[in-house]
Amino acid sequence: MAEKLGLYIHIPFCRSKCDYCDFYSLAGREDRMDDYQKALIAHIRETAPRARGYQVDTVYIGGGTPSFYGEKRLRELLSELRRRFSITRDAEVTVECNPDSVDKKFLTRLRRSGVNRISLVVQSACDAELAAIHRPHTFAQTQEAVAAVRAAGIKNLSLDLIYGLPGQDMASWQKTVAAILALGSEHLSCYGLKVEEGTPLWDRVRRGEKLPDDDEQADIYLWAVEALERAGYRQYEISNFAKSGFQSRHNLKYWISRPYLGFGPGAHSDFGDRRYSFRRDLEGYISAVLEGGALLDEDELIPARERGSEYLMLRLRTTLGIEEWEYRREYFRNFEPIERKLIEYESRGWAQRRDGRWHLTPQGFLLSNQLIGELLEIQEKVDLSELLPKAARAFGRGRETGGERAE
Repeated sequence: MAEKLGLYIHIPFCRSKCDYCDFYSLAGREDRMDDYQKALIAHIRETAPRARGYQVDTVYIGGGTPSFYGEKRLRELLSELRRRFSITRDAEVTVECNPDSVDKKFLTRLRRSGVNRISLVVQSACDAELAAIHRPHTFAQTQEAVAAVRAAGIKNLSLDLIYGLPGQDMASWQKTVAAILALGSEHLSCYGLKVEEGTPLWDRVRRGEKLPDDDEQADIYLWAVEALERAGYRQYEISNFAKSGFQSRHNLKYWISRPYLGFGPGAHSDFGDRRYSFRRDLEGYISAVLEGGALLDEDELIPARERGSEYLMLRLRTTLGIEEWEYRREYFRNFEPIERKLIEYESRGWAQRRDGRWHLTPQGFLLSNQLIGELLEIQEKVDLSELLPKAARAFGRGRETGGERAE
């Protein structure tokens, strides 16, 4: 059976840049869209032969704002992908959109080109909160966009939300969740606001603007987990919730370490035992692809033992979690010290064992960076304790088979 592969296409153009955004995206550069399209298509054609023997079962076009890129360009990209890669008939094909840049006609044409999943970047149902972070839409436009998605015949809709926004409190968050649930999407993403250095929001906070603190964000998060569970959205990753059968198949590839290829400035790939990314530079990407030049930002070979660390780090972001014999079988590592720590977490309400698998609880997810970091430290100590005796034995064998002798 052919191995499955995901494709990610980065569209770095936006109508305007939001105050919190640290993704590689540019406002006011529409004049470069045509040349960027040429570079993307050339890069796809150049890369596709490396994926012979793989079947593509997920495609994700993200950004930036792909819907701002234009329906004609998106359809051309999708056509090129189908021509160059072996894409399965049931592939999940997602396009990220802003509510202000879609309508029924646009979405219908995307559906006819094979798009079967739309991710709408909503962030809040409160217009004051949207304005505070310079989102380019209102909640009324979100409602209109959802209606357009359904009218276009698209049956898999995801909505993105952020909690911890300027001016947000528990009451306004509860209002947002109630309004979002009324829209009836199949998938919800709820991300905690991160204030990234170099963004306008970073400057605002440095100048003294107050945001909901960690305790307030924790209360908001835990309330959301319970409310969404009651509404039929099962949590399957720290920030992601879905109705049965509607988990994001593409994003799951990242969390369970399945291969994917990325295209565009800032895009990442994990393919052929290597992980690499492209420079966050629109002009550099265009010129490197079309004229030749340095394209890569990072490129590293991932040894099997490092995959074991990734297994802990990424799987524990999900409710699928980790399992002893999966870990032993795939990475040949000792699970017992890790399990002892997980039992300690369980006693504190941070972890749970179900059907032989360990996963973090919502309370544990709030501490996931700390908890996973502790488990990785334990893994490193186990590795060291196992390597030292092996090195000593190897040294001894070397002496017995011709090593230096003390006369």
